[in-house]
Amino acid sequence: MSTLGFVMLCHTALDRAAQVARHWAERDCPVVIHVDKRVTRDRFDGFRKALADLPNVRFTRRLRCEWGTWSLVAASQGAAEILLAEFPSVRHVYLASGSCLPLRPVDELQAYLAARPMTDFIESVTIRDVDWTVGGLNDERFKLRFPFSWKRQRFLFDRFVELQRRFKLERSMPEGVVPHLGSQWWCLTRQTLTAILQDPHRRKIENFFKLVWIPDESYYQTLVRNYSRSIESRSLTLSKFDFQGKPHVFYDDHLHLLRRSDCFVARKIWPKADRLYRTFLTDDGAGTRMAEPAPGKIDRVFSKALERRTRGRPGLYMHSRFPNPDWENGKTAAPYSVFHGFNDLFEDFEGWLTRRIGSAVHGNLFDPTRARFAGDVPIYAGCLSACAELRDYNPEAFLTNLIWNTRGERQVFMFGPRDNQRPGAFMAKDANAQISVISGAWAVRLFQSNRNFADIRAEAAQMQRHEIDFVNTLRHVRSRADIRIWTLAEFIEEPMENLQGILDAMEGATALRLTAAPKMVNLNGFATFLQALKNQGLNPMTVGDFPQEGGAYRPPADRNRPYLVR
Repeated sequence: MSTLGFVMLCHTALDRAAQVARHWAERDCPVVIHVDKRVTRDRFDGFRKALADLPNVRFTRRLRCEWGTWSLVAASQGAAEILLAEFPSVRHVYLASGSCLPLRPVDELQAYLAARPMTDFIESVTIRDVDWTVGGLNDERFKLRFPFSWKRQRFLFDRFVELQRRFKLERSMPEGVVPHLGSQWWCLTRQTLTAILQDPHRRKIENFFKLVWIPDESYYQTLVRNYSRSIESRSLTLSKFDFQGKPHVFYDDHLHLLRRSDCFVARKIWPKADRLYRTFLTDDGAGTRMAEPAPGKIDRVFSKALERRTRGRPGLYMHSRFPNPDWENGKTAAPYSVFHGFNDLFEDFEGWLTRRIGSAVHGNLFDPTRARFAGDVPIYAGCLSACAELRDYNPEAFLTNLIWNTRGERQVFMFGPRDNQRPGAFMAKDANAQISVISGAWAVRLFQSNRNFADIRAEAAQMQRHEIDFVNTLRHVRSRADIRIWTLAEFIEEPMENLQGILDAMEGATALRLTAAPKMVNLNGFATFLQALKNQGLNPMTVGDFPQEGGAYRPPADRNRPYLVR
């Protein structure tokens, strides 16, 4: 006669639960099954009929079960009482669910338990040592009362908790009971389980735990401490949970992972994981390994999965794993460079930089009319459209897609106060961004525009407001980009040195010394233009302290010729 019996709690995928129950029963392990009362009568009758030929399978009275309530404990109690009463040879009772799947031969589990005849396997830790509960309520789950369902009556649940906290309506534990928590999936000896079920104060204890939150994770875990001779505070069932407290579901591609764990049983198995059920319910193995269950072997895989789910891969955003704000594992996938104001100050700056670094340089990607891709193409890598309307629907995603689609090639583009300013804050907080700014360079293009001065002044005011906001964003304490900011007046004093510093940061040790700078636009009369703006009531402060001589600015004779390194 078998010394091992199973209690199964089932509510869905009854065809799979029938397979697992048959697997255990045919190997001389009695099984007592509780089926949720919410399962229709037809489905229940079909389930019962599928196991009718097995003499060691029993069904217990059906209860309506709900997560986080006493009903789950009551269901396991009723099934355990039948198992202990009708199968006197059973020495260990294993609690499982209908979504559990045995991972090792039953003979191995029986031998493992036979070698530890007085050991109870149940996770049982004091509330002060628990750090894995999601949503809090470690000690309060015992001190407060929880008559309302957390899932169905969330408003009443929360309000009643607030009321009890406000008026300090706490209750005390029954005498001799020290609260413990742990996984609901246990394997207890007959002696311990009988002592719990036959406790002379059982009714008083049950009345207390009926108002505890999630009592199936505390009832047995607490009482086992009063009666067990030897406790292994761990479960023999592999059960993993995500950061939200929801159980991981195992699929067919987890086959090798489950084998590596050496656990006896795993939950939660996807009902359509045909490969898993076919493998583990037919492969009993030739010998007994007696390996110690070691779920820690696969913890690294789950930790990596958790990081992927919560933070994603650097620069990759997708519908199934869109990380919460500021949870990213990296806003973009690779380094990129942003030049603000350079194509206003230098003629054909994009062409010069393309020749200098040997790769494509984009124009203003966030230009109001369209994205100015290198070569002015309408479609770029990964079918990114130059259409401004599509880009501006989510400009941050547009940028991250561009960087992701071109991994291995550094992206370089222009940016300015005329562009869509929304990506500015995103780039400032991106550690992959290298942002170089010549503030006030927008005035050069206005200086050359030959337009009505009233229109120029109005646009200058708007450009300066945009630029001030962008520079303030870059200088914020949360900025993580590699940022360089010059006023226009500062930059033109040493353009070669400033450009060399930017290229050194881009290219690292491979950077070569500049022998020629891009051609600067003609700035004759620019100082007078700035003074005219001041006379009209606009102070172009972002330009810096631009030099004047005799009321008019005359640049050095070689200002517009390529600079040579002497």
